[in-house]
Amino acid sequence: MGVPSPGYAITVRVETPSSANATGELLEAVRSARGSLTALDIVESTHNHLVVDVTCDASDADHATRITDALGAVPGVTVRKASDRTFLMHLGGKLEVNPTVPLKHRDDLSRAYTPGVARVCMAIHDNPEDARRLTIKRNTVAVVTDGSAVLGLGNIGPAAALPVMEGKAALFKRFAGVDAWPVCLDTQDTEQIIAIVKAIAPVYGGVNLEDIAAPRCFEIERRLRKELDIPVFHDDQHGTAIVVLAALRNALRVVDKRMEDIRVVVSGVGAAGHAIIQLLLAMGVRELVGCGSRGAIHRSEGYADPDRQWIADHTNGADLSGSLREVLPGADVFIGVSAPNLLTGDDIATMADGAIVFALSNPDPEVDPLAAGEHAAVVATGRSDYPNQINNVLAFPGFFRGMLDAGSSEITQEIMIAAAKAIADSVTPDELNASYIVPSVFDPVVAPSVAAAVREAVEAGAPHEKEK
Repeated sequence: MGVPSPGYAITVRVETPSSANATGELLEAVRSARGSLTALDIVESTHNHLVVDVTCDASDADHATRITDALGAVPGVTVRKASDRTFLMHLGGKLEVNPTVPLKHRDDLSRAYTPGVARVCMAIHDNPEDARRLTIKRNTVAVVTDGSAVLGLGNIGPAAALPVMEGKAALFKRFAGVDAWPVCLDTQDTEQIIAIVKAIAPVYGGVNLEDIAAPRCFEIERRLRKELDIPVFHDDQHGTAIVVLAALRNALRVVDKRMEDIRVVVSGVGAAGHAIIQLLLAMGVRELVGCGSRGAIHRSEGYADPDRQWIADHTNGADLSGSLREVLPGADVFIGVSAPNLLTGDDIATMADGAIVFALSNPDPEVDPLAAGEHAAVVATGRSDYPNQINNVLAFPGFFRGMLDAGSSEITQEIMIAAAKAIADSVTPDELNASYIVPSVFDPVVAPSVAAAVREAVEAGAPHEKEK
């Protein structure tokens, strides 16, 4: 059984006879079911009975049911209702729209809407660049998905993807003040997605592509970057790569190794893996092997997928073949963005001294973090219940804040590297250790630092910006 998590928190309302040990029996029931009690609130009390809300974390949905059953099995206790706190948070959605101007009387209406708005419309008609100054475009991002690769859930479609996109939009606002909105498209046709995003682009200052399956995501991003004059950023690729690079910079400081001296094995050559590989090569990594589901990507085998062929052409200089387990021995760094339970602690033991393991498959990593920690010097995951969470929220809010503020459209490797350095440097030398290589997602320094670094990188590369 996994570790109890707030992601599976429940509140169980029970009725119990009023006695001196009533709440103690409820507490013991939760403990016996291996739940983690977080609150116990008496909501009703009489001479004969108590109504109590028991709130606790579970490890999964089945565990939550076992905790509820354990409470109901206490003599004299009746379960009135069990509520999943995650579902309660999502009731009615997680976003709303609020006007930024007063609408209290007729004069306000005349300026915000008709007739005054007509003059603003014509000003934009005469000078389209004024849209950034006079509308929500200057601060608004479209979070676009087709629902084809949502979290670790796979191709679940646009409606089922909406809760994730709502959450993404909420994070944009919470951490960087960016107004983002979910755009879930009921098509998985590359040309249709490109056409729709181009058609809605006048409203937005940027496009965050999200949870679109490879290899379609590569073509969609390439085309939209070429054909739009606003930044287009596939977070599953580049957001992940930025945070991985930030974490790796600090992990190498912990183990006293240099980027150009390490040997890296990457498991997963889809959207995230491809972007990570590109960014690590740009940072000077010389020895890198990428592994797909059939093993190492190498020059001796041709690949129909041009993005996979690019990896074959630019990595694995020794032309190694074989499974992930076979190419892992001696590696300084393992980065997993693939599938759960591919490796064991014994596999990690074959890596070099001072090994770094980033097992980022979510919710179940490529190797058990505790088993990896018995042999590796630094371990990171994508989970919030272990140290060193590699979380894209460290990157995308500040990244878009910087791009929007700079009025820039072209996203270069230099800009992404600048963002990664800003995240890494948010961990001070006094804070840095094997269990703290990336800052907390709630660190108020991170998003402004990333935004500032992005703006500076844009300004440094201004002569190379696309013509608007």
